[in-house]
Amino acid sequence: MLRLVLLFAPLLAAHLVAGQAFTALSYNIRYDNPEDGENAWPLRREFLAAQIQFHQPDILGIQEGLHRQVEYLQKALPTYQYVGVGRDDGAQAGEYTALFFQTARFEALKNGTFWLSPTPDRVSKGWDAALPRICTWAWLRDRRSQDTLLVLNTHFDHLGAQARLESARLLLRFIQSNNPGNWPVILLGDFNCTPNEAPYAVLTEELSDARTGSLQPHFGPRGTFNGFDFHKPVELQIDFIFTSKNLRSRQHATLSDHQECRYPSDHLPVLAKLELSDQ
Repeated sequence: MLRLVLLFAPLLAAHLVAGQAFTALSYNIRYDNPEDGENAWPLRREFLAAQIQFHQPDILGIQEGLHRQVEYLQKALPTYQYVGVGRDDGAQAGEYTALFFQTARFEALKNGTFWLSPTPDRVSKGWDAALPRICTWAWLRDRRSQDTLLVLNTHFDHLGAQARLESARLLLRFIQSNNPGNWPVILLGDFNCTPNEAPYAVLTEELSDARTGSLQPHFGPRGTFNGFDFHKPVELQIDFIFTSKNLRSRQHATLSDHQECRYPSDHLPVLAKLELSDQ
């Protein structure tokens, strides 16, 4: 059973105010792989951090960051705080799905990480997944409006089709079990699936895709995975921002910033401007 996190429910007594806008960014930053050559992390990290600083998302979910990368971003982004752990030991080993947030805008009330598997409360690999996969979550309180949000950041397996489908179902069960008050929810991540596949269909039964629901037309490339190939169209869309129905997407973009014909990661970040609806 997935452990509930409602012990602090009295802290969630906030008044929802429609129209309070904030931005969320999902970014697979590519793990620090020395074999990446000219695209190795030390050669692109400054531009990647500067890109984030320029766009100034209020909430940032990164995927694939190793501990040294997460710590680098924490130093490079001093107005942010992060929560999260490594997937290999629940501490610092392996990739993180770290959640960063602007401390001037949000405070974390509670946070945690679970594994995408039948045993989510301990380090584990689920179904036909090639690797352990995790989801990091946090209850964030907006200091301006006192609204409370449940934010989740995840990375689905790249090989296991069953694992991706079961991971989508697990995420919805977690949200349903831990959010009986129907507070606004944001789900960020690299889902390793396209909008035509089953995990996306499962997630969008309960959640909205911030891209398709955007009040303004989507801006930027259609896809999100670029493979560090600057000279080919970016067509594969596997990174998403999903929201609960009581949030609406005002703007949505895939950011194709580059420097000297090089991308800062093998994925393009996805940015959404969100606000509480009046539902």
